[in-house]
Amino acid sequence: FLVNKSLYWAEKFHVDGLRVDAVASMLYLDYSRNQGEWIPNEQGGRENLEAVEFLKEMNKTLYGKHPNIMTIAEESTSWPKVSGRVDEGGLGFGFKWNMGFMHDTLQYFARDPIHRKYHHNDLTFGLMYAFSENFVLPLSHDEVVHGKASLIGKMSGDDWQRFANLRSYYGFMWGYPGKKLLFMGQEFAQRREWSEARALDWDMLEFGPHAGMRNTVRDLNRVYSSRPALHARDCEPEGFEWLVVDDNDRSVFAFLRKAPNANPVAVVSNFTPVVHHGYALPLPRKGEWREIFNSDAADYGGSGVGNQGKINAAEVDGRTIALVTMPPLATIMFEFAAEPEAHKEAGEKSSARKAPAKKPPARPRGKKSELGG
Repeated sequence: FLVNKSLYWAEKFHVDGLRVDAVASMLYLDYSRNQGEWIPNEQGGRENLEAVEFLKEMNKTLYGKHPNIMTIAEESTSWPKVSGRVDEGGLGFGFKWNMGFMHDTLQYFARDPIHRKYHHNDLTFGLMYAFSENFVLPLSHDEVVHGKASLIGKMSGDDWQRFANLRSYYGFMWGYPGKKLLFMGQEFAQRREWSEARALDWDMLEFGPHAGMRNTVRDLNRVYSSRPALHARDCEPEGFEWLVVDDNDRSVFAFLRKAPNANPVAVVSNFTPVVHHGYALPLPRKGEWREIFNSDAADYGGSGVGNQGKINAAEVDGRTIALVTMPPLATIMFEFAAEPEAHKEAGEKSSARKAPAKKPPARPRGKKSELGG
């Protein structure tokens, strides 16, 4: 009956996929139960063997009849191979929610930047297991209900810093390995908690910071979908390489995303409100790297600090580095551009767009990049 129900959604409603809630409560007989409140399986263990077989059968049947569909498990334990093939001992889901990423990153961005250098591991630890499953990076409904505050409300600092933190968080997340998931209202930074009893606060888009957030998400989607380096190997370790992993004092993170027959993209984040001038960024190739995204763009409500659209990597003392201006509370992306620009017609808008954001008067301004920065 349940397997047929999953087929019903695919065949009658043409859904793109199914997300299965609380999979852990199905997999374990003792889930949320005290000793004596559950009976071990026939092998004496706590695994629910019948539930395991059901999930395998559901995924085999769905993918067998509808190969373009996807199934996603919300599973919060270390059960192995949730997104592994059934014939290789897995449960057969296409993807698994990365609950650790959501918890660690939200915890990090709630901290005052002055304390972040002591919690650098919040953002680096996830790469220890990032390729153990096919992960979705969720910022889910569970985080914006029941008194937990909205996503913008979780960010630290004054109002300008909250928006800057959230834009930089999105930039980091779109560069990070894994598929991206926002819950409704997060694309324009709704201030109120979500409620099923009312519509989203679309009128917020009349205000500059919220329109800037919407533009940020739109441009991130364009960059992500048009650069194979950012998406083709989201679930493979070969698609990721750390460039800067241990600069705790300046709360800087930098990594490379790559894919076959595609120009690599460097994702660089500065999670302090201090501009870093002349930052020596290690890069794998000499030549020009175009700044294709900057979350500090004036278009988005940022201060407009940038790199005049490009940086140049050269060999210095046996290392290939580029001197980078790193905007405050910002993530920037650089694409290697010494080869022909295969993505010039990918559909990005220039930074001529101006969100009517009120910006701090004392912040320096820079020339705009391809996506404003």
